[in-house]
Amino acid sequence: MPGPATPPPTRRDDLVETLHGQSIADPYRWLEDEHAPEVQAWMTAQDEHARAYLSSLPARAELSARMKALLEVDALGAPRHRRGRYFWVHKHAAREKSIVYWRDGEAGEPRVLFDPNAWSADGSSSLGEWTPSHDGARVAYNRKENNADEAVMHVRDVASGTDTGDVIPGTKYAQAAWTPDGRGFYYVWVPPVGGEVTIAERPGFAEVRYHALGADPATDEIVRPATRDARTFQGVDVSHDGRWLIHAVQHGWNATDLEVMDLHAAAPAWIPLARGVDALFTAVAHAGTIYVLTNDGAPRFRVLAIDPARPAREAWREVVAEDPVGTLESMSVVGGHLVLTWLRRAASALEVRTLAGAPVREIALPGVGTVSSVVGVPDEDTLYFVYSSFTEPGVVFATSIASGRTREWSRVTVPLDTSTLVTEQVSYRSKDGTEISMFLIRGKGTRPRGDVPTILYGYGGFSVSLTPTFSASRVVWAERGGVVAIPNLRGGGEYGEAWHQAGMLDKKQNVFDDYLAAAQWLCDQGWTSPAHLAVHGGSNGGLLVGAAMTQAPARFGAVVCAVPLLDMVRYHRFGSGKTWVPEYGSPDDPAQLATLVAYSPYHHVVAGTRYPAMLMLAADSDDRVDPMHARKFTAAVQAATTSDAPVVLRIERNAGHGGADRMTQAIAQAVDTLAFLLATVA
Repeated sequence: MPGPATPPPTRRDDLVETLHGQSIADPYRWLEDEHAPEVQAWMTAQDEHARAYLSSLPARAELSARMKALLEVDALGAPRHRRGRYFWVHKHAAREKSIVYWRDGEAGEPRVLFDPNAWSADGSSSLGEWTPSHDGARVAYNRKENNADEAVMHVRDVASGTDTGDVIPGTKYAQAAWTPDGRGFYYVWVPPVGGEVTIAERPGFAEVRYHALGADPATDEIVRPATRDARTFQGVDVSHDGRWLIHAVQHGWNATDLEVMDLHAAAPAWIPLARGVDALFTAVAHAGTIYVLTNDGAPRFRVLAIDPARPAREAWREVVAEDPVGTLESMSVVGGHLVLTWLRRAASALEVRTLAGAPVREIALPGVGTVSSVVGVPDEDTLYFVYSSFTEPGVVFATSIASGRTREWSRVTVPLDTSTLVTEQVSYRSKDGTEISMFLIRGKGTRPRGDVPTILYGYGGFSVSLTPTFSASRVVWAERGGVVAIPNLRGGGEYGEAWHQAGMLDKKQNVFDDYLAAAQWLCDQGWTSPAHLAVHGGSNGGLLVGAAMTQAPARFGAVVCAVPLLDMVRYHRFGSGKTWVPEYGSPDDPAQLATLVAYSPYHHVVAGTRYPAMLMLAADSDDRVDPMHARKFTAAVQAATTSDAPVVLRIERNAGHGGADRMTQAIAQAVDTLAFLLATVA
């Protein structure tokens, strides 16, 4: 389909710099400064150009009606139980944002705790993380603007529904770890940008602090100082009984330093458990034992038990061994038992074991799907969890740890006949012969015919697993005769840490090879052809589709690239970029720069190339992945392509990296995306 009118003009500079002996062109560096009037004008012109084109596409009314029917429904999240009080999220069919409710007992009258719909006239104020105290008397919560990561923490008294006056800025990475007495909590604080605290270096200035309710946050005790290493994250938790303070320093997504402190000791001191070990550690303390989920010596993870009185590594006990097939994804203690979430061929299994690791039962699930929001406390019997699949939007189950009796707590009901849809799992070989699994979602009547409109969605990084979850957009695509293909690429976590490491640093090209092999398989099996194949990904998945587009532009008919990384030479200078150096490598290192330049999509846009249609999706308040990536890449492709296919940049207003949290905006973006794909590959 012919594209829209000529896009707005973009100035191109002849900027070339030499880094570690390499000459690297950067003609659109001026687009990095979003505050410059020229950049602001360019953004406005590009967004208006994109929206004018998207609004002219056919089928929008039908798409909008179907998306509203599937998304404007009532849905409840898994409840959090605190001493007889229940707290849960309710997404109302007729409200823009979800509301948090609470009640006394299971049969109590629901009362509103947080209603972000009333916080701002334009919907720009959002609710972030929220955590009830152990007794359910208060809730610490983050308030955000434009759904960005930046946040300010407040505390609300539950019974009165009013805030206590505790206001803590700088809680971008914070979640309150309450002490059992409810008098205060530990949290992670970051200072504002200024002086030596630059955007790029800011994560390294994070501190672990303790806030006593009613105290001036400026005087909060520093429990753990800043690492001064922007590649790290700090995390803190308190055991349910209040005895153990758990502190972790995460080095990217590859290694964890772990230590604990006995808060009941006469002279509390840090007890190091893991330091300088090239492995991940997640800890839960219960009844005097520290349980650790780790991939140390077990790429698919296992659980070890530590007696804090004997913390030496040789004294640790294995309670759950590594499984040769399944990947152990999460661990918690509920009802005096271990609750384990497994991934088996990229789908969930949920198991209960004794604290010694003896199997008790596997909790039956309705089908091949995903378990999320596993909620419970160590000294109470009931476990809550959410089950969803490609065709099931979400069921909250409650199960008794003691008896195994499981019941539905809530269910999302949508106007969908699931018998009309088919989900299957296939496998194919990547370039180097590695077997890759892939899900296909389609209508029951859709068969291979060589021209089926197909969306290839991928991520492939940071140990993120793509498992069966419900998406209204995918349902609509399948209902209209299309196929959605979701491969489990290397770099993800579906098959353990070895699978993750096979797609990071100098092995990142494996991810792109896996993705391109999926595209080839879909064509070879007769499902589709390049003209009818679209690639779609966001964030690290945006890097994926950008690399696929520049490495094999003739293999696709359309690209949807959302909130992406695309300039891998300068990514570490913006947003949270330095925290991703352990995943991608540092451009400041000559060898790692060579690897990054070899695939950096922005640097591989070649003039005179016939590029596929591209819809770039950016957010104006994305403080995680700077939108400069989207701006520079769009400008480069618009200037380089010889195709008349559309290349447009749509900018979501009042939105962060995760998009806007208003339902109207979410539906509008989905409709624009589906209309674009129908116009370009259907």
